[in-house]
Amino acid sequence: MEVLVIEPKSEDDLQLLIELAKKLGSKIATIEKEEIEDAALHSLMKKVKTGEKVSRSTIMKKLGA
Repeated sequence: MEVLVIEPKSEDDLQLLIELAKKLGSKIATIEKEEIEDAALHSLMKKVKTGEKVSRSTIMKKLGA
């Protein structure tokens, strides 16, 4: 099943949406924006992970560029 994420414009809107979800019998979980960003970063990192080891000097050269 899919999950719907809604970012309300105000605290009042948030409370209204929570009440509506409860009346509909839906599960409710609140998460902070930072948690969404962390999850997106984690997903991206998993996609590009190669398992290849890289030396510290190579990383430092890339960071300096």
